[in-house]
Amino acid sequence: MITFDKYPGGKKKAVTMSYDDGMIFDKKLIEIFDKYGIKGTFHINSGFLGASERKIKAEEIKEVYKNHEVAIHGVEHATLTKLKPQSMIGDVLEDRRALEKLMGYPVVGMSYANGAFSDVVCDVLKACGVVYSRTTQSTGKWGVPENFLKWHPTCHHKDSEANVDRFVNYTYGSGHLLYIWGHSYEFDNDNNWDLIERVCQKLGAGEDIWFATNI
Repeated sequence: MITFDKYPGGKKKAVTMSYDDGMIFDKKLIEIFDKYGIKGTFHINSGFLGASERKIKAEEIKEVYKNHEVAIHGVEHATLTKLKPQSMIGDVLEDRRALEKLMGYPVVGMSYANGAFSDVVCDVLKACGVVYSRTTQSTGKWGVPENFLKWHPTCHHKDSEANVDRFVNYTYGSGHLLYIWGHSYEFDNDNNWDLIERVCQKLGAGEDIWFATNI
């Protein structure tokens, strides 16, 4: 992991969020993010848009995610390590092109479906113009990755509160990055929307924090 001296605006710390799968619960999560000035990236399987009542519809995606970033998650959530390179390319590029058409801007970020990646997968992503991709391997650390195609987050949101308390109160040095990830439907399943509300409230009060999407 590497660090920066300062972030935009002279901020000493940065926070980014990352949520997968394009579920309708993203809408409630985004309301909370917007309330406290938090920024997030939402990794979406374009092949599943509107596939069920729990999935975001293609026609609403631009409005729902207008204040945040939309990124690749594979057109149909394929485990890339199980595919041949040609199929990997198809899975990534088809998702990228569909999302770019819907959002109207270049989509060059990603998270690995099922957390699966390898050196071969990373090489394929480079060829597809992807500049970063998030894993599911939480580190508990606050650094910036040396290889953005193997971007390990700090923690899943279920472990976020203790990390946030430490992060907000930490005053030594600068350039720290807290990266929280998860799935919005988990808050509904676990009946703990109050958790992310508390986390965002604590972070939003941090005057020395820059809030950014993954890109």
